[in-house]
Amino acid sequence: MSCRVTQPTLQGMTHIPPPAEELRLLDAELWQLDARRAQLLARRAWLVAALQPKWQAPQPTGPTPAAPHRPEASAPSVQNVLLVLGGVLLTVAAMVFTLVSWGHLGITGRALVLGAVTAATLTAPLPLLRRGLRSTAESVAGLGLALTVLDAVALHGAVFLESPGAPYTAVASALLAGLWAAYGLLPRVSELRLPRPAALVAGQLPLFFWAIAADAGSYGLTAALLVTAGLDTVVALRMTSGSLRVVAAIGAYGVGAWGVLAAGWLTWTASGPSAAARAAALLLLASAIALAAAWRAARTLVREADGAGRGAEVNGQALGLAVASGLLAVGALGGAARSVLPELWTVPAHLAFGVALLAVLRLHRLPDAVRRGLVQASAAVQALALLWALPVVGVVVLGPLAWAFRAWTGTPSDARTAVTVNTTWPPHAEAVPLVLAVVAGVLVLAVRDTAWRPRALAAAPGLAWATVLTLPAVLELPYFAGLLIEGAATAGAVAAAVLLRQRLLPLILALGTSASLAFLALASQTATLAVLGVLVALFTAASWRLAPFMAPTALGYGTALVVAIGAAADWSPPHTALLVLVVPAIAAVLAWRLDDPKATVPVEAAGAAAGVLAVALAATDLPLLATVLALCGVIAAGTAIRADRRPVGYAAAALFVLATWVRLAAWDMSAPEAYTLPVTIPALLVGALRHRRDPRTSSWTAYAPGLAATLVPSLFAAWGDSHWTRPLLLGLAALLVTLAGARRHLQAPLLLGGAVLLLDALHELAPYIVQVTDALPRWVPPALAGLLLLAMGATYEHRLRDARRMRDVLTKMR
Repeated sequence: MSCRVTQPTLQGMTHIPPPAEELRLLDAELWQLDARRAQLLARRAWLVAALQPKWQAPQPTGPTPAAPHRPEASAPSVQNVLLVLGGVLLTVAAMVFTLVSWGHLGITGRALVLGAVTAATLTAPLPLLRRGLRSTAESVAGLGLALTVLDAVALHGAVFLESPGAPYTAVASALLAGLWAAYGLLPRVSELRLPRPAALVAGQLPLFFWAIAADAGSYGLTAALLVTAGLDTVVALRMTSGSLRVVAAIGAYGVGAWGVLAAGWLTWTASGPSAAARAAALLLLASAIALAAAWRAARTLVREADGAGRGAEVNGQALGLAVASGLLAVGALGGAARSVLPELWTVPAHLAFGVALLAVLRLHRLPDAVRRGLVQASAAVQALALLWALPVVGVVVLGPLAWAFRAWTGTPSDARTAVTVNTTWPPHAEAVPLVLAVVAGVLVLAVRDTAWRPRALAAAPGLAWATVLTLPAVLELPYFAGLLIEGAATAGAVAAAVLLRQRLLPLILALGTSASLAFLALASQTATLAVLGVLVALFTAASWRLAPFMAPTALGYGTALVVAIGAAADWSPPHTALLVLVVPAIAAVLAWRLDDPKATVPVEAAGAAAGVLAVALAATDLPLLATVLALCGVIAAGTAIRADRRPVGYAAAALFVLATWVRLAAWDMSAPEAYTLPVTIPALLVGALRHRRDPRTSSWTAYAPGLAATLVPSLFAAWGDSHWTRPLLLGLAALLVTLAGARRHLQAPLLLGGAVLLLDALHELAPYIVQVTDALPRWVPPALAGLLLLAMGATYEHRLRDARRMRDVLTKMR
């Protein structure tokens, strides 16, 4: 059964796009099909020829059809651009006509032109919509809306010339908003997307300009902005049209932000309780709008639940609006309280209202997103309060460092003076302990979430520690009372670190507080000795549970205590250095006795640091420096007895050598052998012992370092010595070393001793060689050189055989 389409049916069909455009598209498609067909035929001919080897594959002849042209812009894009440009040009033309040619027409002509053009433009979209030309209708409608604005401007310039600009703008914008909204609700015009959003845009102006016309002042203008933002919020939450919701949301956020900033400025600059109350009312209005929007968004999320992406977006909006609402409420109430309270209580008042937001945790009827947003707003307020208190804590903890350069210069009058040696006390800091204590209490009592509870309980002790630490300076307690309180805080932190071994914060607090206390005690000699003694005892007692951290700290404070004792006894720094060596000795014994392998290296490092300090203190007295170095060598040698610390023996040997050298320098000894023989003799003994235990040890490893330590410096000294004693003794020593190497068949003594002996002999013969050379005629040296070369050439083979024999002998030596 065939289906036949009649002509009337074809004529009654609606063409989308228009017929001319559709014809162009069909022609383009047909052209592309022809080009593709030509390509396929050419390829087919080539493949057929390739499958027949006896015939040459014919290549495509003629012009190869080009690839189909792809348009750079789609037809709808071109159409929209043309329509927008046409609408803009018509609008510009209308503006030119209104502003330039308006004066050539009379009242009747103006009215006729205004009515005819505007009515025609606003009516034109109806037939365009019936023909399916929606985009063209949108452009024409936009032109019509623009003409209504121009009509309002023209009417003000011709008819309402005496009317002030603000009230006329308010009335005109309100009428235009109503007119555009009514126009957008007409049966056929309702299909257009532009009129109703345009009406919403025009609706942003009436209240603001009414407030200007009524001379409402800054408070009235701010209220007009916030009310407008509230109406936009209602539209954004209640309307189903996507375009209306987007425009309303933009208006709500933009105008609302403007109003909030204005209200905040009014709160900050309020000169009295009345002005502050009015500004607070404005902020509370903004807070209520944000809260209502958050509530509605959260309820919409629960009701719709239309996908994860949309749900996450709505949930984020509700959460952000709830946070903004909470912050605005705190700012409003805190600003009102600031106007009646002393400036000292500004931050505590805001903190109190921020903590009050946590009451929403018990309001289970609130949506979850709203409750979480208000809780986050409370957390933000508390974080800002802590940030405000941070400079005071920094002054209390770091201020005592300045006493390192003013030690024992005098006891401060109070605890605040003690921590502000080189700094200034922050203003209004008296409320800092209260702020810290309140936030600590909130962390302990209010945070019940299983994920955040451990973190809150970990941070609360730190805030309690800061509260106790700042109290003496805030209350200006006596200096020694401040020391006692800070010492108690240190003891508490150490106890917490010992009991909570897996927590890092108590350990950091213990170390930091103890260091601050030690520097603070430097103001008084008595306080220094007492505090350092207590710290040594405290950290020593804690070392049995937390040795890797507490034991090195105890040794460090022990070193400081020893130095302080020496200074209190008026000992010189070199004599104090002898007392400081007690700390490395204790560290060596403690490292041997500790059962925790993790603590061994920190303890030894602390002992080594004390040893370096002792050496630095004794550097100005050479005899005492030699004694200190020797004692350090004894401690290092004792450490090297342990099987796992054998390499420390090298350090011990180096310290002994340095001690010997320093002692020789103290005796004004200039002979190099006095410095080298103390190295050579032990080195040769150690080498001989090693060679006896392991005969396979090379003589270069066993004896070369010890021999070179004396022979080489002595050789350099002999070459610059004009006397005969040193070269003679050096030659004898080198001869003995050479003979010992030859007898024992050892390469290193034989070659080192022989080389030094030869160079020493050349040094002794050099003056005579120079004299003989000066006495000979000038032709004698070249002749002697020639004879020498002839002799070497004649006896080359014999000497080469001797060299091989000597090599074999040396090779057999060890």
